[in-house]
Amino acid sequence: MDKLKMHSPDLTQRSIDAIAELFPTVVTETIDSNGEPVRAVDFDLLRQELSDHIIEGPQERYQLDWPGKRAAAFAANAPIAKTLRPVRDESVDFDTTRNLFIEGDNLEALKLLQESYLGKINVIYIDPPYNTGNDFVYDDDFAESSADYLARSGQKSETGDRLIANTEANGRFHSDWLSMMYSRLKLARGLLTDDGIMIAAIGDNEHANLRLLLDQVFGAENFISNVVWQSGRKNDSRYVSNGADYMLIYAKNATRLGELGVRWREPKVGLDTALAKAASIWSTRPSDDVASVQWKAWLKSKKAAGEITDSVARYDQLQSGTGRPMNTYHDITWPGRGGPTYQVLHPKTGKPVTLPKTGWRYQKDEMDRRIAGGQIWFGPDETAIPRGIRFLDETSEQVAISVFEQDRKAASTDMRNLMGEIVFENPKDRRVLARWLRLVTGGAKDAVVLDFFAGSGSTGHAVMDLNAADGGHRRYILVQLDEAVDHPDYNSIADIARERLRRAGAQVKQGGGLLSADLDVGFRSLHVATTSMADTLATADDLVQNALIEAIGSVKPGRTDEDLLFQVLLDWGLDVAEPITVEDVGARRVLSVADGALIACFADEVTDVVVRAIAARHPLRAVFLDAGFATDAARINAEQIFREVSPETEVRAI
Repeated sequence: MDKLKMHSPDLTQRSIDAIAELFPTVVTETIDSNGEPVRAVDFDLLRQELSDHIIEGPQERYQLDWPGKRAAAFAANAPIAKTLRPVRDESVDFDTTRNLFIEGDNLEALKLLQESYLGKINVIYIDPPYNTGNDFVYDDDFAESSADYLARSGQKSETGDRLIANTEANGRFHSDWLSMMYSRLKLARGLLTDDGIMIAAIGDNEHANLRLLLDQVFGAENFISNVVWQSGRKNDSRYVSNGADYMLIYAKNATRLGELGVRWREPKVGLDTALAKAASIWSTRPSDDVASVQWKAWLKSKKAAGEITDSVARYDQLQSGTGRPMNTYHDITWPGRGGPTYQVLHPKTGKPVTLPKTGWRYQKDEMDRRIAGGQIWFGPDETAIPRGIRFLDETSEQVAISVFEQDRKAASTDMRNLMGEIVFENPKDRRVLARWLRLVTGGAKDAVVLDFFAGSGSTGHAVMDLNAADGGHRRYILVQLDEAVDHPDYNSIADIARERLRRAGAQVKQGGGLLSADLDVGFRSLHVATTSMADTLATADDLVQNALIEAIGSVKPGRTDEDLLFQVLLDWGLDVAEPITVEDVGARRVLSVADGALIACFADEVTDVVVRAIAARHPLRAVFLDAGFATDAARINAEQIFREVSPETEVRAI
């Protein structure tokens, strides 16, 4: 029995807990005056989190460390002067889809998504470079101040080379990879909901480092599982066939999952087929013994073929009299010692069965009920300890195990059939992704899924498959750099991914049956680009918070009103997947977002008639081009119109 503390709360530890919620990477371990390990705050790291330049600190501590770590932490926090530009020609169902495909540096994309999707992503799946010596890493330049970083982000060429080869000859081989991952994982964590899940696929080269890195970013207490994906055997291996990859699964807040009563379950593979086969065998049996032999043989063959798993195959007996598949392997003895003790009589000999040393698992009333219900197995005589009976049809779901086998060749064949040729090496298996995405979201049909190492777009394909299977409305956000490829039809991996999503969407739609009419198989194509505002270093917060009369800016040549709208959506922290309609108001082009929640008019000349017409619709927000007001008086008059007609509307200018 636990004892009462009998003292006031430890406010220092409470403060550390609060800091850990905000900055989990700064909490470490130290030794107290009694020689006991306790949690503590690494003040050097905390200073780094709250600073706009790189902080140096010499103290030794228990942590994963490498050259460039502080610079990577700084890079995650540094602001950028960039935006997302919509590209309609690359999109599918641009005006109505809720899916996003973002082309560009994923570090910059994650920063741009911070306001709009903070705490809104249900699951993040990533398959980053495995750092085998043949991979590339992002060329992040950290040796600069926050202001310099911001300025450079607004000036860098939109087609600049962002990748560098990371060979084993590089003296910072592991460090460069860790730096790339650290800054991105720090940003990604903030996008997850409180009950959100991170899944990171990785190979042997960086598995150990990534596990430690995720422990640091998410907290070791939020580790869920190290799932092993065995893909096949390599008989030409010198020592051991290392054909496994891994999926490291972390919760943003495992405590919150417990509070919500979350339990992950998945359908038993082949359950319906097995039940139908058992019924067929039983109905045509020449004898119960023959039926039992046939049932066991069928289970063995189907398990070998991968059509069923142990969750079905373990039910290898047929109940006498009914033919229900069952097993008799359930332990009904008390775990540990001190369980209930009482006599249980053998149904044939009438003698008491052997009493387990630890006692029975159930009280006598419950045991009697289970015996009467045929849920207890007895041996041939009283010397055998009874066992519990479980039936295959009692539950249709199972707990996933942390090791599974799936040949990767199927994914390559699948993509070749879809694309007509091999255009991407070693794509992820969309069926495997769909399985785990469904599992970790509890089957939620409205989950938002983010993959910021999108590759060929397998995650988006998996999300569409899930929606087609159960009528869900899951959404995906994919981010992929425009990494060049040598192909006559595609310039980059991003091009390949977009084409795959187009073809996969059409395929899913065609095979969707009655559900196809409501399926979202489109995506908005967006490109990470320099800010649409000319000669400004204003941060997103500055743009949002400036009052209408104070916000002054000019637009870069070639930028459209939709370009401006998407920058406004990001600055305001609004969902960039909201539906957009184009209207004519007072002979001016007006963009309406989310059925008028935001109305934007970026015309070069805004009249009182236009302002009044927009105000009359009482939008939550309205935005105009500052240069569209001919004079300061016109701008002030627009403010006055909104105060009179729609005082609840938040009005801004850019």
